[in-house]
Amino acid sequence: MNDYPFIREIRPPLSPDQFRPLDPRCRTLQFRESLTDVELQRVAMFLSEYPSTTLRVYGHRTYPTLDFLKHFGFVRRVQIEMWELQDLSGLCFLRPDLEALGLGRTKTRLSLCILERFVALRDLWLEGHVKDFEVVGQLASLRRLSLRSITLPDLSALRFLRELEELELKLGGTRDLRLLPHIGRLRYFEAWLVRGLADLESLAAALSLRFIFLQALTQVAALPSFAPLADLRRVHLETMKGLRDLAPVAAAPALTEFVAIDMGHLRPEAFRPFVGHPALRAARIGLGSARKNAAVRELLPLPDPGYAKWDEAFAPSPPAI
Repeated sequence: MNDYPFIREIRPPLSPDQFRPLDPRCRTLQFRESLTDVELQRVAMFLSEYPSTTLRVYGHRTYPTLDFLKHFGFVRRVQIEMWELQDLSGLCFLRPDLEALGLGRTKTRLSLCILERFVALRDLWLEGHVKDFEVVGQLASLRRLSLRSITLPDLSALRFLRELEELELKLGGTRDLRLLPHIGRLRYFEAWLVRGLADLESLAAALSLRFIFLQALTQVAALPSFAPLADLRRVHLETMKGLRDLAPVAAAPALTEFVAIDMGHLRPEAFRPFVGHPALRAARIGLGSARKNAAVRELLPLPDPGYAKWDEAFAPSPPAI
């Protein structure tokens, strides 16, 4: 069996090869076919040796309930993506100090009320779940929140998440971001293909931001000046076809890395505001034309910044122990 090194897939019939030691890079152990209780016990015994590994169960008709989690009460990170799941009550089998939870879209609208038991939850990913969404705002320990295919009238449900550092809005139609500066201590903000989102003025008031990622926001025609964002280190713009003026980005005083890809509507001159930027050290520009890309490289002869998450590259250094 040659698994992708970051993922171990379990498939019946179980074999000794599936239980060989995990690659040190492995982040997830997953299965998509229903297993017997005996098989689940075997998987649980194996996974218990890797406490930092996420358990992911996915598939269209894997299980109708989460009762199988009774075998995995020890895990700290869980991802559930089962379309025909009928209720979330089986989450009660998980430890109350669960660290990370992901819930994929389901055919049936399910209440999120059971999430209130996870008082130590730091990382939450939700796809399509809006029933009793206000419970999310009570998870005071959250550091990362990723919302996919979820539309909120505004961000008021999140205003008491004082520890929140990462907020991702993917798909859905959340248009009102005016409360963004008042949520947590945001270091990373991402918005991808959010329908109708046009006003990003609130970004300039979210003073703790270090990394901004914007992609395919078709209604956004302008950005506010990032001059007030003294800690902003990286900006990633992708398929932002409405943007023409990049000077607001170049105004960020500590900007270290800049990415602008799939931006073929821009001319090389649009990047002139970055020339001589005192902090900029790396840039990746993709304008869909070798000629235009070469012209930008003449303006900005900088190395490629590579790929990074904010918490790996731009988070504050941890305190000495």
